[in-house]
Amino acid sequence: MPANDTEKQETRLQAYLAHCGVASRRASEKIILDGRVTVNGQVVVELGTKVTSSDKVCVDGKEISLEENKRYVLLNKPSGYICSSNDEQGRQRAIDLLTDSYSERLYNVGRLDMFSSGLIIFTNDGDFAARLSHPSSELEKEYVVDSSLPLPRGLCDEFMKGLRVDGTFYKCKAAKELNSHRMQIVLVEGKNREIRRVFESKGVAIKRLVRVRIGNIEMNKLAPGDHRDLTPAEVKGLLAICKQRED
Repeated sequence: MPANDTEKQETRLQAYLAHCGVASRRASEKIILDGRVTVNGQVVVELGTKVTSSDKVCVDGKEISLEENKRYVLLNKPSGYICSSNDEQGRQRAIDLLTDSYSERLYNVGRLDMFSSGLIIFTNDGDFAARLSHPSSELEKEYVVDSSLPLPRGLCDEFMKGLRVDGTFYKCKAAKELNSHRMQIVLVEGKNREIRRVFESKGVAIKRLVRVRIGNIEMNKLAPGDHRDLTPAEVKGLLAICKQRED
C-alpha cells in the first residue's frame, strides 16, 4: 500500500492508542475520557473520534506513534506489584520489571491484583489484547489457591454451579481440591477479585493465589519476576483458542 494511502486510513482514537502501545483499548477509552489526549493540539474526549497516522496525537503531552515491532511478553508477576501504568501511591508496578529489556511501550492484557502472583501477558498489539481480553473469547485462566484454614466442604461444587456474593454472580469453569488447604480453579471470565470474594464469603482467608496458566501458556520454570517472549506458535495458539467474536 502506498505511504499516502496509509496516512489517509482512519482509525478510532482508542484503537490508535492501543496500536501505539499506550494501553489496551478499554484502558485507552478511559485515558481519552479523562482528557489526557490531544489531536493536533486539541484535547479530544470523544471516543468516536478517528485519526490517521499523519495526525499529531499526544498523551499527557508526549507524542505517540505506531509501534513497528509487535511484542508478546510473558511475565511471572511477584506478589506486591500492581498491574497499572500509573500509580499515584508510588507502588511497585509489574511493567517496571520489563523496562530494562524492551524499548516499546507495553501494557498488560488483563490484571492480577497486587497480592496475587503468576502469569500475565504484556503486549503493544491492540488487536491481540482486545481478542484475548474480551469476555466472549472464553480464554481459560488457571489458578492455584492456598488457604489459611481448611477449605469448606462443597466449595468446589458450589463455585462451579455458581453463587452470588454481594449481588454479583460468580461461577468458575472448573475447581478441584488438591488437599485440605489448596484448590485448583479455572476461570474463563474472571470478574474483579472473583476468587478472593468467593473465599471471603465463606470466611476463608487466602494465603497465596497464583495464576499458573493462560490458555495454552503454562508457567513451567519461569521464576517470579522473570519474563520471556512468547513464541510465534504460542501467540498463534492463544488466538486460535479464543472464540470468534464480532468487532
